[in-house]
Amino acid sequence: MNIKNAPKTLQGSTPEEKLGFLGLAIGKQVDIRTLGALANTYGVEIVLFFEEDLARTRTLASVMEEYRSVSEFERPFINVGSFLEFTRENDPSFEQTIREFPLMIEIVSCGDRPSETGNTTVFFVTGLMPFLDELDVDAPLPVPDVR
Repeated sequence: MNIKNAPKTLQGSTPEEKLGFLGLAIGKQVDIRTLGALANTYGVEIVLFFEEDLARTRTLASVMEEYRSVSEFERPFINVGSFLEFTRENDPSFEQTIREFPLMIEIVSCGDRPSETGNTTVFFVTGLMPFLDELDVDAPLPVPDVR
């Protein structure tokens, strides 16, 4: 299946219904690994926000326009694929950590928008990254046996 056509195969008549079929509904908490997999499988643009105010009060289009000349890693938001790739490359313990303490992302909005070429539409989801004080990482991590 062509990834560009994948959203057309989903049940539902609106982008919200189709994304809901994938478990992406406003207010739902979704594991970041699931978001990455859905982005890869269905071509859904998933954008993670670090600032709650931007995520809840602004449209994705307006925020993208405002920060279009800012490098990707200096923006208050990032594509889920870029976030996962960067984190995996820079933190060897990341995979183990998110298996033990899943990173849950709150879905804030979803819909569709014109593609970069304007010829088609792209489904999008915006999510809010948890604040550091909300992460439940108090449990001790297992210590590997190095004997």
